[in-house]
Amino acid sequence: MPIGDRWQLLREGAPLGDIVVDGADFPWLDGRFVPRDGFAEVKPWFDESAAFVDAEDYEAFERAYDRIDGALTLASPSGPVAEFLLHIRGDRASWRWSDEPFDEA
Repeated sequence: MPIGDRWQLLREGAPLGDIVVDGADFPWLDGRFVPRDGFAEVKPWFDESAAFVDAEDYEAFERAYDRIDGALTLASPSGPVAEFLLHIRGDRASWRWSDEPFDEA
């Protein structure tokens, strides 16, 4: 993905935030996150998942992240992606994505 591309975080089609790509370290992309109206409602979900990652409690992270995965959509410049893993901390986002569902391990 080219630097400067704009992605969107959506809930039921409504934009919750924009992410402008400013870095990449395959398979992860990094960018500046700009929240929109409605993001405050789901921000605690990202805060909780980040706390579990920091604590290296990956089972709890997966349970917490299921809420994000089930309710939100990530759209690339060409449209929604099939699967994604998104971390938002303050005004920074990092994510990986696929046009196909991730393999279940």
